[in-house]
Amino acid sequence: MDSRLIAFARLLQIMDELRDRCPWDQKQTFETLRNLTIEETYEMADAITEKDYAGLEGELGDLFLHLIFYSKIGSEQGLFDVESVLHKICDKLIYRHPHIYGNTEAKDEETVKANWEKLKLKEGKKSVLEGVPSSLPALVKATRIQEKVKGVGFDFEKADDAWQKVQEEISELKVEIDSSSDQIEAEFGDVLFSLVNYARFLNISPENALAQTNQKFIRRFQQMEKLLEADGLLVQDQTLANLDHYWERAKLIEI
Repeated sequence: MDSRLIAFARLLQIMDELRDRCPWDQKQTFETLRNLTIEETYEMADAITEKDYAGLEGELGDLFLHLIFYSKIGSEQGLFDVESVLHKICDKLIYRHPHIYGNTEAKDEETVKANWEKLKLKEGKKSVLEGVPSSLPALVKATRIQEKVKGVGFDFEKADDAWQKVQEEISELKVEIDSSSDQIEAEFGDVLFSLVNYARFLNISPENALAQTNQKFIRRFQQMEKLLEADGLLVQDQTLANLDHYWERAKLIEI
């Protein structure tokens, strides 16, 4: 028997036992698990950002558990079960990959994405953007919006056009700032949206890029704090000029 199936069956069995015998597991519902699942997803994302692949293995296991947990609750309520969940995703994957399971040709990634969005519309969705979750973090949501509209041809033709749009939005923001307008926040959002768009042409994830920059800033700032402490200084007592000096020292240590 396939060892993967053995491992999956073991998890199913443990879930059945926990739901039957563990007081905490017995009380869980779709609603109580929701926030925990979101937390686990962010922990997985942190492991990826930090390239902590041992940690990633554990976080993936936690997510597997949550998916099995939802399926177990669904089964108890007569809504669905793990078998129907898995068959449904298998059927969807086969339908949306006609270049693999049908006669459609797709020679590159962009054609695959375009076919995917067109098939979703045929499934009854009224808008290309209907499947974008409203609760996604704004940066991720902007990326998904742009990926989806690109699938139906609504996109710049080349990177230079996207960069020109970034410059245009920055200029518009500057006008609003200079006039102390009440449109500054809206224009700032347009700048961010255009930068996310440009990132696609650079084949980078703006979410990953910002996450890495956040981590880099944290490392350098904490290193700066250590340098100040070693010299008997408190960060909150320093002038900006002195903080800049220690910041540059921290950067050299990291390099």
